[in-house]
Amino acid sequence: MMGKLLADKNILVMGVANKRSIAWAIAVALKEAGANLAFTYQGERFKDKVAKLVEGLAPEAPLFPCDVSSETELNSLAESVGNRWSTMHGLVHSLAFAKREELTGMFTDTSREGFLLAQEISAYSLVAITQRLHHLFKEGGSIITLTFLGSQRVVPNYNVMGVAKASLEASVRYLASDLGPKGIRVNALSAGPIKTVSAKGVSDFNRMLDGMEEKTPLRRLVPAEEVAGPALFLLSDLATAVTGDILYADGGYHIMGV
Repeated sequence: MMGKLLADKNILVMGVANKRSIAWAIAVALKEAGANLAFTYQGERFKDKVAKLVEGLAPEAPLFPCDVSSETELNSLAESVGNRWSTMHGLVHSLAFAKREELTGMFTDTSREGFLLAQEISAYSLVAITQRLHHLFKEGGSIITLTFLGSQRVVPNYNVMGVAKASLEASVRYLASDLGPKGIRVNALSAGPIKTVSAKGVSDFNRMLDGMEEKTPLRRLVPAEEVAGPALFLLSDLATAVTGDILYADGGYHIMGV
């Protein structure tokens, strides 16, 4: 059943940076479940890395450039995806960015520029791309984004990114309400701390990992591959009644009071 779970489903994956990306682990699971994939990359410095990964997984998958801060590139992506597929069934939004200097020290010191940049890339980008692609979800479908517990609780040095993730989660709920009548579901997947390119930008990130095995109910860290399973569920017809929600894949860390 797993091999056919997403057979003939067309899914766009945004946010692959390298093989350690959560988006990449999700893409691997989607491909194994039979999905047809397309990918985006952010800037030329990521193009070759992403292209090499895609070639090894799904050589037929198209690779599109997309800087989500550019209206031109967003419009171009929408046109390219529409030319590739007349119908979409899924979107994986795994994009987040904040200036490194905003992810250290006190949140009180956040700059206006840093605040707006984090909101634009980490939260508004979901709205912007959904705005341009939802008309391709002619048979309904599923949109997922990646969030983190720092949206709900104070995490040292997560600062402006935590606020951006809170905005992202609110956007999920509003998008889910808007698009529900069209059969389009919108959900967020909240993973635990994972060593990704984005995570390296958080000051003292490794300290966040220290002792996690003792604090989570499962007594271990959760690798990206285990986040891919819940993503597969949300993107499949097994989750047709789930929308506007946050699904945690963090080993149960979010339930603990310590």
